[in-house]
This record gives sequence, C-alpha cells and structure tokens, in this order.
Amino acid sequence: MITNKKPRSSDTDSIYMRDDRTEMSEDDDRSPSPNSITDDSSQTRTYTTGSGPGPGPGSSSVLEYLPPCPDQVLENVLENVLWFLTSRKDRNAASLVCRSWYRVEALTRSDLFIGNCYAVSPKRATSRFTRIRSVTLKGRPRFADFNLMPPNWGAHLAPWVSAMALTYPWLEKVHLKRMSVTDDDLALLAESFSGFKELVLVCCDGFGTSGLAIVASRCRQLKVLDLIESEVSDDDVDWISYFPDTGTCLESLIFDCVECPIDFDALERLVANSPSLKKLRLNRHVSMGQLHRLMVQAPRLTHLGTGSFSPSEDVAQGEQGPDYVSAFAACKSIVCLSGFREIIPDYLPAINPVCANLTSLNFSYANVSAEHLKPIISNCHKLQIFWVLDSICDEGLQAVAATCKELRELRVFPFEAREDIEGPVSEVGLQAVSEGCRKLQSILYFCQRMTNAAVVAMSKNCPDLVVFRLCIMGRHRPDHVTGEPMDEGFGAIVMNCKKLTRLAVSGLLTDRAFAYIGKYGKIVRTLSVAFAGDSDMGLKYVLEGCPRLQKLEIRDSPFGDAALLSGLHHYYNMRFLWMSACNLSNQGCQQIAQALPRLVVEVIKHEDNLDMDENVDTLYMYRSLEGPRDDVPRFVSIL
Repeated sequence: MITNKKPRSSDTDSIYMRDDRTEMSEDDDRSPSPNSITDDSSQTRTYTTGSGPGPGPGSSSVLEYLPPCPDQVLENVLENVLWFLTSRKDRNAASLVCRSWYRVEALTRSDLFIGNCYAVSPKRATSRFTRIRSVTLKGRPRFADFNLMPPNWGAHLAPWVSAMALTYPWLEKVHLKRMSVTDDDLALLAESFSGFKELVLVCCDGFGTSGLAIVASRCRQLKVLDLIESEVSDDDVDWISYFPDTGTCLESLIFDCVECPIDFDALERLVANSPSLKKLRLNRHVSMGQLHRLMVQAPRLTHLGTGSFSPSEDVAQGEQGPDYVSAFAACKSIVCLSGFREIIPDYLPAINPVCANLTSLNFSYANVSAEHLKPIISNCHKLQIFWVLDSICDEGLQAVAATCKELRELRVFPFEAREDIEGPVSEVGLQAVSEGCRKLQSILYFCQRMTNAAVVAMSKNCPDLVVFRLCIMGRHRPDHVTGEPMDEGFGAIVMNCKKLTRLAVSGLLTDRAFAYIGKYGKIVRTLSVAFAGDSDMGLKYVLEGCPRLQKLEIRDSPFGDAALLSGLHHYYNMRFLWMSACNLSNQGCQQIAQALPRLVVEVIKHEDNLDMDENVDTLYMYRSLEGPRDDVPRFVSIL
C-alpha cells in the first residue's frame, strides 16, 4: 500500500541548496541504473580578484571550497543505507519519518508491491516511484477463485502497463495475480522493456497463446516465464516455437496450466538451447516418453513438473519403453517434483532415485492410494513441502508423519469435493501429522469429519504454526465424536500458536469461537470464515479484538449491519473486507460509505438479480487513495 503522506516543506533551505538537490535528483533520474546515485557532496564557488568585473587581464579566478549542506550529506548517507532495506514494511515506515526520508525512500525503491490494483492509480504510483525494476500487482480478491465473483469484474492490467511503459524503461520483472491480462497488454509489455527478464502470471485470464508468442519472440533476455493456475485460450499458435533458436536465457518455464497441446519438437529444441534452465513444469499433453527425452537434455533441472505420468502411446505393445529410473537417477539436482497428471501409479517407483533429496513434492493432481504412496514417501526424509489428494486416506498421512520430520507445509485437497460423503481423511490423519511433524508451520486440510481433540493436539504439538486452514466440508458440522461445536479446537489454535497470522475456520462454530479469536488472535492478518457464527457478536469480537487484521473473507454467515458497523474504527487499516450471502442491507452498507469516504464500498449483484433491493448479495470494501474506480461493470454499484 502506498502511503499518501505529503512531504513537509522546509523554509530553512536556501535557494542554492534546493537548486542543487533538484539538479542532483534530475541527474539521478536520467541514470540508466537506480543503483548508481550521483554523490556530489564536495562543491566549489568561483570568485574573481582584480579591477575587472570578470576574467581577463588584471583579474584572476580563485576557487573557494564550499562545505556541503548537512541536510544533503544526510540524504546521501540515507540513500546508501536504504538500498539495503528490502522489507516493504520497513520501507513504508521509513517513508513516514520526514520529508527527506519520504523522498529518498522513493528514489531508492526498486521493487513495487501493490496488493490491490484499485488502491492507488497507476499515475500516482509511477509518479512517486520513478526507478522501479520489479512490479508485483494483485487484482481480484481470493474468493473469486471459488466462482463467488461474476466474470468481467475488473482488475485490468491495461492502464498499469501503459503507465509503466512511459515511466519504467528499465523494468525487468512483472508478477501478476488474479489480473485480467490481454494479448495487447503482453505485446505492449514485450515492446516497451528492452531488458525485460521475468513474467509470472498467477490465476490470471484474458490472454492466449498469441500473447505468449509475442513475449517469447521479443523478450530476448527473458529468464522466467511462469504461468500458474491461469486460463490461457488456444489461438492455434505454437507459442513455444517463437523462442529464439540460437539460445535463450531461460531459467524457469512453467506452463502446466495451459490446456492446449504444444509443439514438442519446438519444446525439445528450447530445452536444449537453454543451458541455464533449472525449473520446468509441463502440461498434461507431454507424455512420459517425451518427458524422458527432455530429462536427457536437461539433467541439471532442480524443479520438474512431469506433465502426464502415463506411458507413451508410441511404444508398441511388448516393446521395451524408455528407462525412466535411469533418467531420474541422472537428474541428481532435483529437489522439487510436481505434475503427475493422468497418473498410472505403477510408474511411480521411477522417481525413487530422487526422493532422498526432495524438499518439495506435489501430488495434488495424482490420484494415488496409501499403498502407492508409502514406498515413495518412506524415502523423503528431507521433505519440507507436501501437497496431496485425500485419496491417500489417513493411512497415507500416518506414513507421512512417520518419515517427514522436517515438514513445514502440508496441503490435503479433496479428490471429490462433496458434502454428502464420509471422506477418506479425518481427525486421525490430522493428529498423526501433528505428532510426527512437529516443525509444521502451515497446513491446509480438507475433510468431512473432525474433532476438537485433534485440533487441540495440533495446537500443542505444532506451536510454530503460522497458517492454519481447516476446511470441514458440509455446513455446520460439529465434532463428529462429541457432537459439540468446534469452538474449543479453534480456540486452542489461536491460544497456543503465538505466530499465527492466517486462519480459516469452518464447521459448527458459535460466537464463542470468535471470542477466542478476538481475545488471542492479536497478530492474525488474514481470516476466512464459511458457514459459521451465531449472531453479530461473533464478527464484533473479531473486528474489535484483532488489531492487525488486514484481510477478512466471510461467506454464508449470519452477520448483519450491526456487526459491519462495529468495524468502523478499523476498516481504514485493512486491505479489504469481503462478505457474501450474509445478512447485510443496502442501508447498512450506505452508512459505511458515508462514514468512511476514503473507503470504496462495492455492492455486487448476481447476473440474475441486478435490481437494487434492500438485501446485499456481496459486499467488497477496500481502501483507496483514488476513490471509486472508472471501470465499474453494470452488476457493481459503488455507494
């Protein structure tokens, strides 16, 4: 978030010194590198002696040393210090100290992070920060991933890339998340930044293979092209073939989310011509036989996404296929494995040679059983990150707990996200993980059954938890053993896990659970709530008790206008609030808009209910320096 703090004017600065600083600043801005700041602290003044008014016969010029102004010396020192300040939080704090710090912090910032593309305008951002090399920009809120936001809501990249093209000719990196990106945006990006090196698109949409082809052909210094969970349209363009044939700088190429086929021959040439390639994640159209050929070309890979993990169709029946075990054995540097789409579990033993060195393993697309998992996981003693489907059952999680003592992050996704089934994982698997993986810091766990006892045990066994997201599928499900609400389990998490910053709650919860969160969740920054709570008091406890809360996501809960109004004191400090299918009225939302004019209050209607009635389908509120946006679709009303 960019702080809109006006620098204080300094009446004590002489005109001479103001002119000198301005001149220095302009010189610096013309410099091609933000790391080379002109330091002209020693100055001279020229005066003449003799009868004439200027140089000539009978006159002489004398140079007198003029000591630098203390303010300028301090700014030069501050510039050199701030180059080493990388934390966004620390930099934001530094910019608030005084006028000089405000100016110097902006001049020395090379990485720009904007958590909400509507919180500040491109013009304001590019005017203040003039020497940016890396931009991270986020658009739609996270609940958009669950089809809770109508399509075409906004978050367009176009105004941002246009502004950056004019201001940041040396831009090297762009990271986008949940943004709407067009092929024209990608073309402008590729044309405007001659030294562009890194493009990461996470959960983005609106572009296709034509735009990727432009990036591949024009960004000759490209090192990273990562397409993660994005929607890429098929324009019948073999975008892989547009990379240079003579050699590339590629270090990372991720396209496992691209659903259209690729030209494998072009991909094989690209891998062969990319000696620095370390990360490669393939889509499901790349078979195991083709994977084998790529691994032979690139034994130096550290991160590999396998694509389809099933045998090649071009291998005749009875004919011996490629030696996959030897191929993996040759890739001694692999520490991260993912992919395994359309998997045939009998081929899993091929990865055994690399298991001992793995720190990250992603089976979130692999429908494997505990029987298939156990021989693999028993070799993964260094594993720190593990994503998996619940098809491994509690038995598979027990095997993980027995081996993976260094595990830091676990995500268990549902193979079938249904409420009417018992589900293959439960409190048994959760408790086993908590007892065996004591260094766990982050967990996402989908299940249909849970108990307070298992959650309490996790809070005690894993006190270093920073992220705890328990998603009990099925509405208002209690402790399936005692029939009690899940209040005590979540209460134990916020009480015992002192480092917790992100929490997602579900199951049968009363206002007591939210009282625990308000009382003990003092550093919680992100809270997600689904199908929970008794009354407005639940939300009041949170809004009045969690001073560091930045992001609050609520769906299908009984909170109404009174609960919403209880947070008036805190909304300016939050990045956003999302409430859908709650008990909000248009009048209550209007009160918020009137009380907090710098807060943008969007009321979102479903396409089949565009008439403005008293009930609010979805409320999305966020702070902004610019006021209401100018690209509002017809199903959004800004109050």
